[in-house]
Amino acid sequence: MDLSQHKCVPCEGGTKPLTRDEYADYLASLPEWTVESDRELDREFIFKNFHAAVAFINAVAQLAEQEKHHPDILLHGWNKVKIVLTTHAIKGLSINDFILATKINVIHKHLPAA
Repeated sequence: MDLSQHKCVPCEGGTKPLTRDEYADYLASLPEWTVESDRELDREFIFKNFHAAVAFINAVAQLAEQEKHHPDILLHGWNKVKIVLTTHAIKGLSINDFILATKINVIHKHLPAA
């Protein structure tokens, strides 16, 4: 399943978060990402310079607005960006987190070298 072709859909409270068994196949397609406490999907990206890191953050922010699903984004060490995805409404992981992670990977892959 190519999640990059899917759109995030609003997730309401009362929906149960994905279980480990339910998200295992999605996670297998995202080997650079890790799941923390069955609630967060995380990845750290390292860039050549500060400018490239900020350009990536801006591209992710634009994607997040389009998808209406917003990650936590942390810039640290001048060239490292940590992305943390979770679906706050359900206090855990939803398909939206894996869709956005897939699309973030696409952005990262297509960024011009800095």
